[in-house]
Amino acid sequence: MALTPSTMLELGTPAPDFALPDTEGCEVRLDDLRDAPLLLVMFLSNHCPYVIHIREHLARFVASHQAKGLAAVAINANDVARYPADSPEKMKDEVALAGYTFPYLFDASQEVAKAYRAACTPDFFLFDQDRKLVYRGRYDQSRPGNDIPLTGQDLAAAIEAAQAGRPPLPDQIPSMGCNIKWRAGNEPDYF
Repeated sequence: MALTPSTMLELGTPAPDFALPDTEGCEVRLDDLRDAPLLLVMFLSNHCPYVIHIREHLARFVASHQAKGLAAVAINANDVARYPADSPEKMKDEVALAGYTFPYLFDASQEVAKAYRAACTPDFFLFDQDRKLVYRGRYDQSRPGNDIPLTGQDLAAAIEAAQAGRPPLPDQIPSMGCNIKWRAGNEPDYF
């Protein structure tokens, strides 16, 4: 595991398109979520200690915001040949274990992760009604072993600002976590 920060994609970037299978084998497209006032795209994995640290809290956090109109999807782009714990079959188990109420999608080609300039798990991208990026960064300051309670405060503040029609928060701190496990020869050029 290499501790990796998010790339901090430029604010205002349009949400890259995707069409990926969920844990039930159903394709989920960006366009399927067009009516939601906000869209949260998360890059997660099953085995990353940083994701494991937040997963139950994240599940409750997202569910509470879905009740207020937030659309959310998680994407796993890890190389499952080298990391079988992140396989689609194991993703289905992860949904049940964590209590995810959002689609957990598998990016086998890793092209969607590259389009989002995803770098780590967890990595968060919040888009407004026009699907322009208004937040990218950390969930909160809690990390495995630092004894800071989970709150989701950074992401919550971004959601609240976007719901109120305020401009993006000026101080956005990169997420930190496990690097995305790129297939050999498929590493992105943004590192």
